[in-house]
Parts: sequence; structure tokens; C-alpha cells
Amino acid sequence: MQLGIFSTVFERPTLAARLDAIRDAGFGAVQFHMQCAGLAPMPEVIDDALAQAIGDAHRARGLTVAALSGTFNMIHPDEGVRERGFAGLAAVARAAALMGAPVVTLCSGTWDTESMWRAHPDNQNAAAWARCEAAMQRAAALGGQHGVIMAFEPEVANVLDSAARARRMLDSIGSPWLKVVFDGANIFHHGELARQHAIIDEAIALLGRDIVHAHAKDLDQDGAAGKLAAGTGVLDYPHYLAGLRRAGFAGPLVLHGLSEAQVAACRAFVADALARA
Repeated sequence: MQLGIFSTVFERPTLAARLDAIRDAGFGAVQFHMQCAGLAPMPEVIDDALAQAIGDAHRARGLTVAALSGTFNMIHPDEGVRERGFAGLAAVARAAALMGAPVVTLCSGTWDTESMWRAHPDNQNAAAWARCEAAMQRAAALGGQHGVIMAFEPEVANVLDSAARARRMLDSIGSPWLKVVFDGANIFHHGELARQHAIIDEAIALLGRDIVHAHAKDLDQDGAAGKLAAGTGVLDYPHYLAGLRRAGFAGPLVLHGLSEAQVAACRAFVADALARA
């Protein structure tokens, strides 16, 4: 696995300075966010020359653009919001191909109107599932059009809130362009953290063959996505990473949910856990 980090962790006035900081901190992979190039998170227009320049800037420093963020609320109750999101996703998918990024990350969404990361009771209804299924079909088609993988993240606050539901969606869509981002800190419902080994093992058994990108952060409670830096919570990292390794995952392992001040310690922690996994 290659250690990476979100491009948003290092605040710098220019893209070049930001990428220099990532390289100097010892990372080889980046999950890039378009706001780090001075645009909106999901811009509906991305100049081809800018996308190519972003990819070139990474490569000049020995960095890979492991993924480009394409998250928006795919099942937002307002159709206009959804359509603007898909316009942005089309632009991001094209830009990813031009950058040389193999993956665009997705959020499966929520019925909540204010935050794509907030749970809503209607996420479990048939209408939410149907809307998510249609959205994933559409995203997979965009991926195929541009030659980039669309990867959603199972997350307790979203429609695809478990490995089982994620597996069901993957099987329903049946596209090689739809895969999974896996974050071991984001899959614990209320009362499940005490069984973290079993939950992690089951999730990786169900999804392992479709995991193309992994995240490294932490948690101290269940029922919500983890919000802590890796090594500052209770996730058993050697167990988590050993599970990914057994599944054959050899892709980017990307740190986020941390401040720049935490980077050195978190990187050392994850590197050590990886060595022991």
C-alpha cells in the first residue's frame, strides 16, 4: 500500500507550495480536491489545461493523483441540487482522466437537505434506495465514458451505510466502473464498536475484491463516521490493515481527518501499523 493524504490538509497559498509540502512530508499519493486549485469543490467547468497542469505538477514531484474528489449528495431531495451535482461530476470525471487520476470518489448520499454526511431516517426507505441505484448507474456510465473508476464509500450516515448494502448495490449495478472507497472508521453502527474485528472482517470479506482506495482515520465512538486522526482513537490499525492486505488490496492508503500539526505523528503511526499488519 502507498501512503497518501488529502490535498486539503496542507494550507498553502499556491498549488505548488501545497504539493511541495505533501512531498516533503513523505507521501507519494494524493486525494485531490478541486478547491486546492482555486475552484469550487464540484465545479461545473474545469479547463482542460488546468487539469493537465495539476497532473503534471504532481508528477514533477514524484506524486500520484490517486483519486479526485467528486462527492455531492447523490440523493438530495431537490432535483436541481442533484443535477448540479451531476454536472460537476461530469466535469470532475473528465478532469480526472486528464490528470491521470484513476478514481473519482463518491458519496452515496442522504435524504438530509443540509449535509451529505448527516443521517436521515428515510435513508432506509425504498425510494432512497431506488434514487441511489439510479445515481450509481449514472455515475458508472460517466466513469466508463471517461475511463475512470467511480468509487463510493460505505458510511453509516448515508444510504449505503453498511458493507452488506454496498455489496448489494455493486451487484445490482454490475459495472466495472463502480467500485469502493473503504474507511474502517466509518462503518460502525450504534453498539458495534465492541465487535470491531468481526465488523471489519465481514466488511472486507464482502467488499475486498472491489476496494480500490482506502482511508486512514480513527474514531472513539460508534453510530457516526470517525472524525479523529489515525492513531488517536480506538480502531485496531494492524487488524484493519491486515484485512486489507489479505484481500489483496495494494492501492493508496490516504490519511485525512487530521491537522497539519498531526501529520508527522499520524504518518509514523500508520506506517508502523502497516509494517506490523
